[in-house]
Amino acid sequence: MAAPSRNAPDWRFMATLAAITLIGPLAVHAFLPVMPAVKTVFGISDAMAGLGFTVGLLVMAFATLIYGSLSDRYGRRPVLLTGLALFVLGGALSSFAVSYAGFLAGRMLQAMGAGCAITLARAIARDAYGTDVLVKVIAYLTMAYTLGPMLAPYITGLIVDSAGWRAAFWFMALAGLGILAAAWAILTETHPREARQSKHGSYLRDYTRLFSHLRFAAYVFQTGFSSACFYTLAAASAFLMTGYLGRSASEFGSYFALFPCGFFLGNLVSSRLTKRFSIETMVIVGAGINFLAITAQSIIIFSGHFTPLVLFIPGALITFGQGLALPNATTGSMRVIPSLSGTASGIGVFCQTFLGALFAQIYSTISDGTPLSMTWVTWFCSIMTFIAGSIPFILKRRERT
Repeated sequence: MAAPSRNAPDWRFMATLAAITLIGPLAVHAFLPVMPAVKTVFGISDAMAGLGFTVGLLVMAFATLIYGSLSDRYGRRPVLLTGLALFVLGGALSSFAVSYAGFLAGRMLQAMGAGCAITLARAIARDAYGTDVLVKVIAYLTMAYTLGPMLAPYITGLIVDSAGWRAAFWFMALAGLGILAAAWAILTETHPREARQSKHGSYLRDYTRLFSHLRFAAYVFQTGFSSACFYTLAAASAFLMTGYLGRSASEFGSYFALFPCGFFLGNLVSSRLTKRFSIETMVIVGAGINFLAITAQSIIIFSGHFTPLVLFIPGALITFGQGLALPNATTGSMRVIPSLSGTASGIGVFCQTFLGALFAQIYSTISDGTPLSMTWVTWFCSIMTFIAGSIPFILKRRERT
């Protein structure tokens, strides 16, 4: 099948890209309900059980860098299909594991495969639709992605309760196999041979070329620090709701839905406003909403007031701002050097995942069981988000004068 027309996108092509974005949540969020069962079966500590989550997240972060660069050299399709196959194989190996070491090996392979998903979905979208409508396309892909964190933990939780934790990994593997089959049948190569980077080129030189542009660095760090705000808030919310406020897990789950809802709405608004406002304007507005929401939350917490609404309403505003900025910042970063759009996409996803994991871990390390430690981390990240988001806006203003 041919790549879709930029003026008349093929719905099957777009639906397949949307399905590919779900691989990430299947590797990360779908694992959360499995952790207690894995801990019991292998007789390990909470920290060791959590390692299956952390290691997977870090492996996936670094894998995004590799997939983006490889796709710029060898094409999107073979690299994508290889990554999806690794995801399926990793899920199957995890389900058969008889030791925790074998289980971790399967998880690492699964996460390594999952690193291809959002990185190459964005790069393929850029190839197929061009940069003129890329903000809208990425917004739609991100809206599809948000279904993963909302549905994957619930589905795998039901599977674990009814059929055991191994069945949950078979579900992930079979879902990956279905997405692999769709990608094989529907997606053709979108990165023409003449546009590919030399196979003998230096990956480090490609990264240096991209980061030599201040605008590129600003875009990827804006998305990275805004993701760090979210990951920190998400990690803190579970402990603060149950430990500090004494609320039930089900009540926490109900409030937590505000996070992906805010993100979904932000991407929806972004897709509608893409032709009215510039990328730079949308990024700084999203970063500004993030900063103001965190600042307001911090002031309320430091004044001695803390309720679930103080935690989750600003959190929904943060993810709303993130949804506004992310498609625009991603598009902006991929425009800097078009021939390195896959590498740029990989770096962007890496920054989001790595900085998110880093600051969530920083919060866990300094946490004293109160909301104060959360506010210090999120406020710092929000300041960095706003600074990074302001740079492209300032550069554009200077170019006009």
